[in-house]
Amino acid sequence: MNKTTPLAIIGTGFSGLGMAIKLKEAGYSDFVILEQSDDIGGTWHENHYPGCACDVQSALYSFSFEQNPNWSRMFAQQKEIKAYLKHCAEKYGLMKHIRLNTHVAGARYNEASQTWTLETVDSPSLWAYMKARGLNPGDELDRKDPELPAFDTLKTPILVSGMGGLSTPAYPNIKGLDSFTGKRFHSQDWDHEYDLKGKRVAVIGTGASAIQFVPEVAKVAGRLDLYQRTPPWIMPKPDRAITPVERALFRRVPQTLNALRNSIYWMLEARVLGFVINPRVLKLGELQARRHIRSQIADPELRRKVTPDFHFGCKRVLISNNYYPALAQDNVDVLTDGIREVRGNVIVDSNGTEREVDCIIFGTGFKAQDPIPRGVVFGRGGQDLLDAWKDGAEAYKGTAVAGFPNFFMLMGPNTGLGHSSMVYMIESQIQYVLDAVKKMDREGWQSVEVKADAQSRYNTSVHAKLGNSVWQTGGCKSWYINENGRNTTLWPGFTWQFRQQTRSFDAEQFICQPGRQPLQAPAGVTA
Repeated sequence: MNKTTPLAIIGTGFSGLGMAIKLKEAGYSDFVILEQSDDIGGTWHENHYPGCACDVQSALYSFSFEQNPNWSRMFAQQKEIKAYLKHCAEKYGLMKHIRLNTHVAGARYNEASQTWTLETVDSPSLWAYMKARGLNPGDELDRKDPELPAFDTLKTPILVSGMGGLSTPAYPNIKGLDSFTGKRFHSQDWDHEYDLKGKRVAVIGTGASAIQFVPEVAKVAGRLDLYQRTPPWIMPKPDRAITPVERALFRRVPQTLNALRNSIYWMLEARVLGFVINPRVLKLGELQARRHIRSQIADPELRRKVTPDFHFGCKRVLISNNYYPALAQDNVDVLTDGIREVRGNVIVDSNGTEREVDCIIFGTGFKAQDPIPRGVVFGRGGQDLLDAWKDGAEAYKGTAVAGFPNFFMLMGPNTGLGHSSMVYMIESQIQYVLDAVKKMDREGWQSVEVKADAQSRYNTSVHAKLGNSVWQTGGCKSWYINENGRNTTLWPGFTWQFRQQTRSFDAEQFICQPGRQPLQAPAGVTA
């Protein structure tokens, strides 16, 4: 690998690939994309559990500039989304820029040279080391350990993170879990070599991933114990196959696909009225969700267990047609008493009831409040990004952080959505970062750093809008909210409002230092 690059991108999901495509379209061709996995796709490569699919319609969950007329279903499954991203990477000539199996273990800003120094390591070697040390993804590394694989360095003036907020698995803190003698894995690290047929399986967690894989596990497991802390609100999934005639029409008349995309977009945008403006509107959704429970579950006790006791929308609303029927199967038990400890191959609940299991599957989601682990990103004065976020993650327009010059985040704090496609938000941020790069070239700026007061004013406004939202007032504890009661994940408004904010780089809100050498866009390309 070259030791320097004018621009580095981390990740090959929608964020990283989209940023790279737009850079190339603008004439910038000297950059690298660092990917820790052995293939591209980001979360759609990492997550491959049975039943994995998107919960946003395919026509909208795709790039606006690369719409896909060949989706097979209204809600695409994991393999199809990953294939779409691979197609985008190949079509736009990105493969030569991508460095697979390259984990970014650290990024440190050098104030004298106004550049970032990245520490990279061979991913398979690092995973083997972490497994031997009993470490999970996101755990801090002991840099003094002589067995730690060797690091390489890469210097770059501009660093773009496309790592995403749901990339570091979260594991429950359960007494004796390390003593478990059976098989265990997180849904993101699904072990397809392990045969679940006839096994006694415990699933811990009932989030978005679990409601997709539980029905698949229930088909083959001898017994499935589902440990539920809080039931989610679940709506019917309006999924169906897209017919060959429809796909042919989309190919021959692209305007029809665009019309479908726009109709879905505005339908989903209407949900903001309930989430943010008037949560009472969501009562209609709750009534439909309750009907969904009654129509799919006959047992009154099971109905009680799966009915949430908080307002609809307070937590992420999920969609499924096969989750409730799976819970009603004879080989499935929904357990709500919590887990006291694990002893060998036995799970002991809070009442002291013991249940033997062969396998534990964690459906416990991700560390949304710590999207970037401690000890990875260091800005001015060697400040760890997590120390800058001691009260909770925040950024200016979800993209730039005071004290971290030339560091741009895609899918950063308060850019998440509870109602629509993240790809729309990602494209908005990409436009903002691209305009920043162009203006840095044109004006000769070596570094740009958002002003602390600009970041503070922006986030004060964001949290004021969040104050009356259902996420703050709905009476639940969700991964949207951190331990200080701050919602650091969600955007409090319509997505078109965010796009308006990010349509151009507002340099007046940044400290812009001169001395930059251009990225050398080809002749004829406007920088």
